[in-house]
Amino acid sequence: MKPTRVLIIGGGFGGVYTAITLEKHLKANDNVEVGLISKENYLVFQPMLPEVISGSIGILDTIAPIRRLCPKTNLYTREVESIDLKNKRVMTSAGFRPQTSQLEYDHLVIAVGNITSFSAQRGLAEHALPFKYLGDGLVLRNHVIRALEEADIESDSEFRRALLTFVVAGGGFSGVEAVAELNDFVRHAARSFRRINRAEIRVILLHAGPLILPELSENLGQFAQKLLQRRGVEIRLNTRLAGATGESALLDNGERVLTKTLVSTVPSAPNPLVASLPCKKEKGRIVVNKHLEVVDYPGVWAVGDCAWVVDHKTWQPCPPTAQHATRQAACLAKNLIASLRQEPKQAFSFEALGKLAALGHRSAVAEVFGVKLSGFVAWLLWRTIYLMKLPGLDRKLRVSTDWFLDLLLPPDIVQLKLDKTTSVIREHFEPHEIIFRQGDRGDRLYVIVEGEVELFQEGPDQVPHLLGRLGPGECFGEMALVNDKPRMATARSIARTNLLSVDQHAFGALFAYHPPLRRMFEALIDERRRSTAR
Repeated sequence: MKPTRVLIIGGGFGGVYTAITLEKHLKANDNVEVGLISKENYLVFQPMLPEVISGSIGILDTIAPIRRLCPKTNLYTREVESIDLKNKRVMTSAGFRPQTSQLEYDHLVIAVGNITSFSAQRGLAEHALPFKYLGDGLVLRNHVIRALEEADIESDSEFRRALLTFVVAGGGFSGVEAVAELNDFVRHAARSFRRINRAEIRVILLHAGPLILPELSENLGQFAQKLLQRRGVEIRLNTRLAGATGESALLDNGERVLTKTLVSTVPSAPNPLVASLPCKKEKGRIVVNKHLEVVDYPGVWAVGDCAWVVDHKTWQPCPPTAQHATRQAACLAKNLIASLRQEPKQAFSFEALGKLAALGHRSAVAEVFGVKLSGFVAWLLWRTIYLMKLPGLDRKLRVSTDWFLDLLLPPDIVQLKLDKTTSVIREHFEPHEIIFRQGDRGDRLYVIVEGEVELFQEGPDQVPHLLGRLGPGECFGEMALVNDKPRMATARSIARTNLLSVDQHAFGALFAYHPPLRRMFEALIDERRRSTAR
């Protein structure tokens, strides 16, 4: 007989724990084949992700290979491109061979979670650092070390202050834990840099509400707030992040905070894959019944952050937390097996056991079974609980060793330059911001996507002379690239401006090997030289 095909989409807590529970309870005579699609071949243990910033645990110690967690499950390390609920098919991206693949199913479990979206705030997509995935933690750590390295040799006092200013937006669990680890790491690591004055370091937390950690009781939020402030964190309450440029964080009150490091833990947005499905949704999440089945689509299930799960006892929607996702996954898997065996299914119900937030430097706040704890005791409880929940004995041993060594050794300040230089990037500028200055090294060509830019030149009399204004579709900055000389003029945005910038290597290759493009730029340079001479 053909096996019943169960296909799970998503490699987070919801998807992986569904597969684990299915493997645990399925019998040989059930004749079921389980598959899981995930763009990574590992599960990230999100509660420990902030500790990647400080390096108190190893980068790979927060993740567990999916193949070892559920060895009987077929793993497809691909991205899902579309789901056809009518014909029960899932289309995935191509691998080494440039062709998409198609997977058919009898039961589908959707556990794709949500995504980070900066679409509502100008400039964040171009200049803010997200903090959601393992790669985000590594990028942030490397960026912070680079900022310290640059500050150590920077002679411009204003620019050095921007390098030593670190801004985190979001006063929930993610933002507070991230800013706590970032603050500890920066202040400890700065001791290794001879020319950095630690009094110049600023770590700022922006929060839209009147008190951080609104998920916890008021007195625990106040404790966390006072503790972070004593350790040097500036907390701006009732303050929203309105946007960003390459030089500053823009606040909703019109203030600009000069910084080269902006971390945003803004609320996540629904996954576009979920948005494209024809099923019923509530606030961008898939509506399921009390058995976690998708309404109007038999054989389709949803779990985790992408699902609108209502607890059948409290009749309240479940929060998007790991402890809820793992319990939902276990319930879903048992109900799926029950439907295959034509047995009664159980309604999902789970009351959160507690909430914990680490505050760095051996402190935390916790609310477990109604008991409120703070300080060192809460920190010990935080580490004990999450070490027990960390999947895999090898990971438990690695993390335990890392934590022990972290008590004895100074923080590591090695910068890992793993990313390739991006040839084409997007940049955002607010009105009257300098894009480049006269005399700067010419390293990029700029194309205006939206907005307006003015070019002006300063003569011996120090009076700026306007050379021209450029709008969407026009480019500038090519003269310094072609002639390999310093910038001959200053470029400044007139309105809010979005640019595409091409680095020197990519422009040089196009200029050298594409004759029509070379002729176009040569004509443009001649025209601008004549205009400047006049």
